[in-house]
Amino acid sequence: MNDSSWGAPPRPEYWGTPEGPSQGAFPAGSAYDAYDAPPLSRTQQMPVVPDAGSDAEDRDEHDPGAARLGGPLFRDEMPQEPMASPPPIPPVPAQPEKKRAGRDLRAAIGVGVGLGAVILASLFIVKAVFVGVIAVAVVVGLWELTSRLAERKQIKAPLVPLAVGGAAMVVAGYVSGAEGAWVAMALTSLAVLVWRMTEPPEGYLRDVTAGVFAAFYVPFLATFVAMLLTASDGPWRVLTFLLLTVVSDTGAYAIGWRFGKHKLAPRISPGKTREGLFGAVSFAMVAGALCMQFLIDDGTWWQGLLLGVAVAASATLGDLGESMIKRDLGIKDMGTLLPGHGGIMDRLDSLLPTAPVVWLLLAIFVGTG
Repeated sequence: MNDSSWGAPPRPEYWGTPEGPSQGAFPAGSAYDAYDAPPLSRTQQMPVVPDAGSDAEDRDEHDPGAARLGGPLFRDEMPQEPMASPPPIPPVPAQPEKKRAGRDLRAAIGVGVGLGAVILASLFIVKAVFVGVIAVAVVVGLWELTSRLAERKQIKAPLVPLAVGGAAMVVAGYVSGAEGAWVAMALTSLAVLVWRMTEPPEGYLRDVTAGVFAAFYVPFLATFVAMLLTASDGPWRVLTFLLLTVVSDTGAYAIGWRFGKHKLAPRISPGKTREGLFGAVSFAMVAGALCMQFLIDDGTWWQGLLLGVAVAASATLGDLGESMIKRDLGIKDMGTLLPGHGGIMDRLDSLLPTAPVVWLLLAIFVGTG
């Protein structure tokens, strides 16, 4: 069957470009027959669709006459619907920060109960044993203080004369009263000056100054506790001193932790608040009235109110003073001997400056006998 039988015009030998047949373009055959094909002159050139990307750009550069496509045939040029923004995530309400105690309360309570048992047993059984407890606390406190000074400031306050003189100072105060305490303080200071002469002179003034300060700060102030013990009701006076100091610290902690908002001394101790100070004064006044009325011979409740105010003030100042020292040294605690408390000095901070205050007020109110 030939092409004329279908009424089609004679098929050219080859299909080529629109300008005419070209050799070797496409071979003739039945697979390339065009049925009812329009004349060659009516055919239209199909647009050349280059691949997107760098190949298309290269093809346009090599073949400037090639057709360029613009419009929706390119995927990148299709009109894009704006993507719907995800629904806004509702903000999570900020949870109020829970206040923390900052120490292991179980360990602190356990150590506190143990120390209290030792103090009470020695206080009401044999007075001399309690004097020994004071002397041991003084020596350990001096060791902590001088160790931290050497570690953080390279200040070498001589420990040996301080420890020997400090223990002797406590005993002298118990035996001879205030006169004995002052004499022991003077001799201890002299021993510090002489002991430091055995080392090179560099830093001598700095070291002996720190030594005299340590002698006054720890053993001399602790001597007033031993002097409280010399009265006929001495154990009850010491117990009043300890109870008022502990109650003051407890009231400051409890009220300050629950209601504290206004800082008392943020540059020295950021945790202390005015509300805590109010709690310390209130608790100490109540405890002072009860102690003076029921524990101290010839004491009255109104004297206890005054005593409570004085104890709260001195305990707070002592705590701030210790915080000032630790902040200058760049430490949190003076030691690690007492779990939950720190070191011995961390427990003596409010007791040491309170001892002379209580001794003086009790001497004024009821005498020293």
